[in-house]
Amino acid sequence: MRFAARAQLTLAALLLHACVFVPRTTTAYDEACRTETKHMRLEAAQIGALGHCSQKDCAVALAALGAVAAASAVVSGSIVVVGNVVYWIEKQGKCALA
Repeated sequence: MRFAARAQLTLAALLLHACVFVPRTTTAYDEACRTETKHMRLEAAQIGALGHCSQKDCAVALAALGAVAAASAVVSGSIVVVGNVVYWIEKQGKCALA
């Protein structure tokens, strides 16, 4: 591996932070329905940083971090979609009563 490519990989590994995606629930007051409503959104969260590694180890670590981030985005994204559907149905029921 050339020195420049190795240096770029090392720099990327040192600067890369391990991120995962997590669902967050927010609550707001809906004036029209006179009730609290909930909404879920997807947020990125940092779980650590990649420290010292060498050539092949860095490539493996970068691939693993990418796979973890992608998997957490799929799982957490699914939770957000289902959660928002449930909250929407709940809001419709509460608004019908108000």
